[in-house]
Amino acid sequence: MVITYISTGSNVGDRFAALSQARESLNSKAGIVTMHSSVYETEPWGFNSETSFLNQVLVLQTTLSPTRLMSTIFDIEREMGRRRSNIRYESRVIDIDILLYGRRQIDFHHLHIPHPRMHQRKFVLVPLAEIAPDLVHPVLKLNISEILQNVGDSNSVSLWKSAADISLEISGRLKTDN
Repeated sequence: MVITYISTGSNVGDRFAALSQARESLNSKAGIVTMHSSVYETEPWGFNSETSFLNQVLVLQTTLSPTRLMSTIFDIEREMGRRRSNIRYESRVIDIDILLYGRRQIDFHHLHIPHPRMHQRKFVLVPLAEIAPDLVHPVLKLNISEILQNVGDSNSVSLWKSAADISLEISGRLKTDN
């Protein structure tokens, strides 16, 4: 099993339901989600939109290779209605990114780990620092808290729903499903 860190985001439709569905799909198709951050409402990064994003970071234990995990993520995004275009930054029903895959550094054509822009984005760093503040970035050799302290991103990131409240909702659904 490899511990991976996954970022999820949505600013189209029922944003929280999209994050929940992404988390459940990753848990059933890619491994075991062992931890999740709170959900944060964030300004779009790299483009303008009237709708804010909801973002969350997940810890996923997986046996999938990095390329198989990426393929599974693309399948989940497609199943959830995401249509990729040539526009890099745009509104989307779901966006799922691999931030870290163990301590590996990977540079393939469409797969770069650690995520090449994670250290520039508060919407990634704030939830990641919540669940793994001492995690060391394998390239920058700084922990996530240190990177967050020095990030130049001025976009707002505000708590939308706490991790504890989300866990209660998840456990409540599990009880009603049985």
